[in-house]
Amino acid sequence: MAMEEMINDSQFPQQQIIEETASFFRKVYGWMFLGLIVSGITAYYISIRPEYYKAILFNKWVFYGLLISHILLIAMLVGFIKKISAGLAVFLFFLYCFFTGLTFSVIFLIYTVESIEKIFLISALMFGAMSAYGYFTKTDLTHIGQVLIMGLIGLVIASIANFFMKSEKTDYILSWAGVIIFTGLTAYDTQKIRKTNIIGNEGTPEDTKESIIGALTLYLDFVNLFLKLLRLFGKRRR
Repeated sequence: MAMEEMINDSQFPQQQIIEETASFFRKVYGWMFLGLIVSGITAYYISIRPEYYKAILFNKWVFYGLLISHILLIAMLVGFIKKISAGLAVFLFFLYCFFTGLTFSVIFLIYTVESIEKIFLISALMFGAMSAYGYFTKTDLTHIGQVLIMGLIGLVIASIANFFMKSEKTDYILSWAGVIIFTGLTAYDTQKIRKTNIIGNEGTPEDTKESIIGALTLYLDFVNLFLKLLRLFGKRRR
């Protein structure tokens, strides 16, 4: 049952709803933060070990195997979250973050560390502002979210097409479109997570799994926003 329905049915005191929602989001942001740490440390460690990043980035079987693993892990988390245990959900989430770190180690080979740090900070500020907006706003973002999701689908299709066309101008346009889309999705997804949070479920395995899915959603928003900004404003190594 969604949180909005529980509020309307007056099944729980307003104060309990506020406190449990705040507690739930602390878990969501906590998992997300830990996931980013795992990805960041993994990416940096691989980038300073030539024997590792060459084996990953220059071996197409390993590289595409990691990309397929990304898809499978997300499918397992989202599609089977109700059937798997909370412990397995946590493990799969961190495994996904680890694999992300392996594939994204390339950014440390392309961009300077100082540039990555600055863009990461800018991304964090943008993400924080939009997530706060999505959390506190009374405006229903459902319609905007649907438009953004359609835009995301178009972005993916256009990105695949440009992978073969290799147009720098198109890549530049798509990067700006990505910044707009993932900035908006951060607010939309935050509001959606808040609305669908189950009140009265705190401390249960279901609560843990619910917070993991929320963390994964916001993790993806942040990482994609960061990558788009890095592509636009990152300083490349000489």
